[in-house]
Amino acid sequence: MDRQLEDALVQLLRERARGATVCPSEAARAVGTGEGWRELMEPARAAARRLVVAGQVEVTQGGRVVDPSTARGPVRVRLVGRG
Repeated sequence: MDRQLEDALVQLLRERARGATVCPSEAARAVGTGEGWRELMEPARAAARRLVVAGQVEVTQGGRVVDPSTARGPVRVRLVGRG
């Protein structure tokens, strides 16, 4: 499931315009079924954190890059170098 969420985040971002962002919930919905996507919200945020460590994405809040391990509330994810 972890890998599926990571792949979903990257795929969603590659389908968007340069500099576009996605919400982790979009990856959760892409992988989950029915209302089960809600249970995948924290795993989707964790997937985003792993992708940050790997240097593939950055996490933003209010348009500014933030540390995903300390960010609280809604965040957005974007590919590195496309912002």
